[in-house]
Amino acid sequence: MAVTVVSGTGTGVGKTVATAALAAAALAAGRTVAVLKPAQTGVAPGEPGDAAETARLAGPVTTAELARFPEPLAPDTAARRSALPPVHPERIAEAAEKLAAGHDLVLVEGAGGLLVRYDAAGATLADAARLLGAPVLVVAEAGLGTLNATALTAEALRSRGLACPGVLVGSWPAAPGTAERCNLGDLPAVAGGPLLGAVPAGAGALEPPAFRARAASWLAPALGGTWDAAAFTARHGA
Repeated sequence: MAVTVVSGTGTGVGKTVATAALAAAALAAGRTVAVLKPAQTGVAPGEPGDAAETARLAGPVTTAELARFPEPLAPDTAARRSALPPVHPERIAEAAEKLAAGHDLVLVEGAGGLLVRYDAAGATLADAARLLGAPVLVVAEAGLGTLNATALTAEALRSRGLACPGVLVGSWPAAPGTAERCNLGDLPAVAGGPLLGAVPAGAGALEPPAFRARAASWLAPALGGTWDAAAFTARHGA
């Protein structure tokens, strides 16, 4: 698909670094890439946001940001408190379609989880994905609590008729515990789709050349990488 929506199961699950890995793998394959951040919250004017971080790690991607709100809140709340106009799903879809006209891949990175509100009418990233007819890749945590959050996200996608290619672990720990190891086998079942990769914890701290060289090894072939779910689960699972 020319457009892929990247949604986390919540905040702080590694969504931006995962988006950067997707972009880096696509660039390495010779594809042109754009990254769209519809609403950037919690970042002051002039400071680099998530799209800029993706470009720093991944390389020469086109970045676009539709709105920026200073407080680290849900986009609708942040827009209301700052007296700035919200971002509606129609605007997100229009921006993504324009980028898709000139790029092989457009990655639309959401804010927090799938059903975070973007405007007073309760519009969400899922509404933008529906307008685009785009698949939604779910980025999930590795540890305790992730099964419920992933199952709820997958159920919300199915109820809206949205395609989900699978789930990507956004931050796989260097020393996984029992919960993380068990979750490798359980995540595909609750997501209703395959495990499509595991980005190592701390990957965002790598120097950009090292990040770009390794990104494809964290992603399954369906995402343009070389990561083997069966081998990884056999090695790290419970």
